Amino acid sequence: MSLQVGDQAPDFKLKDTTLQEVSLGDFKGKKVVLHFFPLAFTGVCTTQLCTMRDNFGYYDGLNAQVLGVSVDSPFTLAKFKEDQAYQFPLLSDFNKETAGAYGALYEDFLGLKGIAKRSAFVIDEEGKVIYAEVLEDAGNLPDFAAINKVVAG
Repeated sequence: MSLQVGDQAPDFKLKDTTLQEVSLGDFKGKKVVLHFFPLAFTGVCTTQLCTMRDNFGYYDGLNAQVLGVSVDSPFTLAKFKEDQAYQFPLLSDFNKETAGAYGALYEDFLGLKGIAKRSAFVIDEEGKVIYAEVLEDAGNLPDFAAINKVVAG
């Protein structure tokens, strides 16, 4: 079952594209916009993250940190980040523990086991979930307007 608004967000420790460990606790006192995406270099995933890239300025002054998470390796994510010029960290959930904890993991996706579901969570300054959207259809995109409203609220 996926996390619901009001739940405490599970902490995580994931490697970023420079192999540094990043945890949710690193951002205490900030809102965190957490985007899970199935696989780097695929069309809808690129659109999802490029939308965040292109609207990145919106989050300036809102005390919010954007993070992208997939089950890809840190090395794949480093190339993806470089190619697309993302200004926010991409984190590797290679062991599938974080997507699982957030209820955002496909059992089977195109015959592949354990791929992150496209989803978005906003976590408040105290670590509580204030927005949760887990999409069953990987062809759909999160509601960016609703995410922005919650972050600004």
